[in-house]
Amino acid sequence: MRTLRRYVTRQVFAATALVFMALLMLFAFFDLIQELADVGKGRNWVMLALIKVALATPGHVYELFPIAALLGTLFALAQLVANSEYTVMRVAGVSSRAMVLIVLPLGFAFAAVTFVVGEFVAPLSEAAAQKLLLKSRNTGIVAQEFRSGLWVKDDHSFVNVTQVNTDAVLTGVRIYDFDDRYRLQSISEARTGEFKGGNRWTLTDVISTSFEDDRTTVRREAERMWQSVLNPGILNVLMVVPERMSLGDLYTYIEHLRENHQATQRHEIALYGKVTYPLAVIVMMILALPFAYLRARDGGIGAKIFAGIMLGLGFHLASRLFGHLGLLNAWPPLFSAAFPTLLFLMVAFGMMVFMERR
Repeated sequence: MRTLRRYVTRQVFAATALVFMALLMLFAFFDLIQELADVGKGRNWVMLALIKVALATPGHVYELFPIAALLGTLFALAQLVANSEYTVMRVAGVSSRAMVLIVLPLGFAFAAVTFVVGEFVAPLSEAAAQKLLLKSRNTGIVAQEFRSGLWVKDDHSFVNVTQVNTDAVLTGVRIYDFDDRYRLQSISEARTGEFKGGNRWTLTDVISTSFEDDRTTVRREAERMWQSVLNPGILNVLMVVPERMSLGDLYTYIEHLRENHQATQRHEIALYGKVTYPLAVIVMMILALPFAYLRARDGGIGAKIFAGIMLGLGFHLASRLFGHLGLLNAWPPLFSAAFPTLLFLMVAFGMMVFMERR
């Protein structure tokens, strides 16, 4: 049994590595085509485009591992079936439960790699890519994200934004204006800021405090026009989406949002998704096992690979869909993040039971 376990593990590992490298190169090629369209604009050149593609690779590694595990396991099992090796295993008494136990250790190893890449490597590369993209745009903006939100240096002003929404609306805007000698001139606080085009923003519920030589002046305004080099495109570059943040950063930011009585559901869904997504690698490998029961006349390797691609796309779409549905319908974050994985796990075991009884 030990020899059989090593043989099957080696076959699945080799097939998964092959499929994974093919998918990674395909996505890197698409990224390179997209980056080459900007070559020659501003400070963009070919070497910069290659660096951006390299920095985007860890994110693709994290996203593609479940699909690669599914296709790799399918390919390896299809080869065993085509060579009648799987038939010999079945005759020798290897049950479907035994096959699950054979692939589980490799699945846990793949899940651990997925977790490490998603937790430690991808967030750092994402932040580095955003800083590089910002620098290549010649915006002259220096930015850093802290627990209190996003801090941006805009000429002689420092801007603090608590939250950047996807509809070009800022929440919790603080503007600290300095003179040429960097002496504080005024502090403006606004409840929201809405982009109006042409680097113009409309600030609402504004409270401004001006500092003069011997006194301070406080002024309240329902609305104020604010001219800034900031725009939604730059802010999208600066802000790391919750799905690309690490668990520690997500937890810290959720606590910050709770302290300020702000919505946390999107970040909680991302937090639970970071925990459950590596387990999807194991689920995808188990999902591939029932296809080994199909005989050659029921579908060749090509048909099985096509079915695996459809299942992988279905899982990816279901994960995205339930994340958005959970956000819209205020579902429990754990349910929104974990249900697709649990659903496909139940489908996998259901298919195995059905194939075993055929």
